[in-house]
Amino acid sequence: MNIIKKIFSKSRSQEDGIFFDTIQKILGFQPVSIDFYKKAFTHRSSNKLDEQGNAINYERLEFLGDAMLSAVIAAHLFNKAPNGDEGYLTKMRSKIVSREHLNELGKDLNLVRFVESKVPVQHFGENIHGNIFESLVGAIYLDRGYAFCEKFIQKRVITPYVDIARLEGKVISYKSLVIEWCQKEKRIFHYDIFEDNGIDGQRLFGVKLSIDDKVIARARATSKKKAEEKASQRAYFAFQEKIDKK
Repeated sequence: MNIIKKIFSKSRSQEDGIFFDTIQKILGFQPVSIDFYKKAFTHRSSNKLDEQGNAINYERLEFLGDAMLSAVIAAHLFNKAPNGDEGYLTKMRSKIVSREHLNELGKDLNLVRFVESKVPVQHFGENIHGNIFESLVGAIYLDRGYAFCEKFIQKRVITPYVDIARLEGKVISYKSLVIEWCQKEKRIFHYDIFEDNGIDGQRLFGVKLSIDDKVIARARATSKKKAEEKASQRAYFAFQEKIDKK
């Protein structure tokens, strides 16, 4: 047992000790200040304040972690795709750090188990997983600096998930893809959105996507954004051959 761990073993409660050991396994290296990591999992509903009256929660760390992820991923793409222009690199980075992918990363590590909150876990939105993954990255940066932050992102994001050839064919937003194609081909498109309550009373949104005054796709989902994306995906498959030739 090294000096750092001896200090923590003497000063931490048993609960903190378990948290320390678990976080260390996730990180792949030892934290120095466990307080950064505790803050990374503190939900705003906990209503915690520091001695200066500032809120203690993961939101500022989430902001920092987002910036660190973008920087490390950008550097990786810059080196691995020497022929990629700014637009290409930006698009590829967006695919890697998309909200959907960050949520998957948070779920894979089961980070939600550490969240301290007065809100029941089942009431958390889907994005909680990606948010706390970003806040964990922010905590690493404050605790151990850029090199360790880069090491973690390399291990947990780049090595297992970043395949440039595969990412080139990945669609982030079918809506953006369809709109871009319509604009290029000078086609008129329109998303008609309406509330569509299901039989069970669940609030749903319906969407009809028309192109050149013809309804191409319909979809329903629990949010307008999801319904539009689902309708756009169906429209994409209807016009895939033409869109992929753009």
